[in-house]
Amino acid sequence: MWRTFRRHKPAVAGAVITLFLLFVVLFAEFLAPFGTGRLNADYTYAPPQTLRVSLSEGLYVHGYAFEQDENLRIHYSIDESERIPVRLFAKGESYRLLGVIPTDRHLIGPVNPDDPMYLLGSDRVGRDQLSRLIHATRISLSVGLVGVALAFVLGVVLGGISGYLGGRVDTLIQRFIEFVMAVPTLPLWLGMTAAIPVDIGPVRRYFLISVILSLLAWTTLAREVRGRFLMLRHEDFVTAARLDGASGGRIVFRHMLPSFTSHLIAALTLSIPGVILAETALSWLGLGMRPPVVSLGVLLNDATSVRVIDQAPWLLLPGLLVVVIVLALNFVGDGLRDAADPYRR
Repeated sequence: MWRTFRRHKPAVAGAVITLFLLFVVLFAEFLAPFGTGRLNADYTYAPPQTLRVSLSEGLYVHGYAFEQDENLRIHYSIDESERIPVRLFAKGESYRLLGVIPTDRHLIGPVNPDDPMYLLGSDRVGRDQLSRLIHATRISLSVGLVGVALAFVLGVVLGGISGYLGGRVDTLIQRFIEFVMAVPTLPLWLGMTAAIPVDIGPVRRYFLISVILSLLAWTTLAREVRGRFLMLRHEDFVTAARLDGASGGRIVFRHMLPSFTSHLIAALTLSIPGVILAETALSWLGLGMRPPVVSLGVLLNDATSVRVIDQAPWLLLPGLLVVVIVLALNFVGDGLRDAADPYRR
């Protein structure tokens, strides 16, 4: 299976990108120069700085020069006469690495924490776009993973019961699946997320959004599991296990499910992009995640007007990152599906 997967070049590239994103998710606080709430109103919509290096001074970025026009709008430009020293493993805001180890070291940051350093620019209140993008990647990816995990449980349980038992139970479950699939997805998501109280805490909102996204994401997996079970329940190894006195649960979880685990992994991987896109769309509309939580959709919500995009085009970077994530996961899913197909080996 691994040899077949390696021959799928887009899948290998997607796997490398996915592993890098998972690394970002695990070490977001360390990789981000600042916290998501750190702001400096003196540097609103400040343009991205270029990280430079010299033999005498080491790492540095140029400072900013700004002027006001007749409409009192501030325009920033890079001041090459000013150098702001930057260092690796710089001191910054305290946090717990992996939620356990207390530290205040960040991968990169200014020597003086109060100096402006915006490698990907700043937003409307002077928050570092790079730091917010790193934390937003963690939230959006984790919502996708949690949502798909919940959908996996529903899909395997209902699809397995339907395919293993057959008969009236199969008919009833299939009619229910068809009813769920017939419901318009986006209006239902919009209605359910709009019903979430505004004053609810961020953790509970995160969990509810994940549950809502999983409620309609399990049907395709359930039909695939049901089809596999219908095919496998009359195989010799299943019949032998049944004659040996094995219980239904043992037959399902010890014999039938492991026989197509690779197909389940491929199906799950292909389901994650849809959940991430759904969360991004809902948050962009203001119905998903909300500040102070940052997700890619929340960041894109800041770039909803032509004037803002014209002034700060770097605010569209979350949209580009969504495209990269979706393509990478789709390539990985396609590669796993082809590698798991015995007729393609």
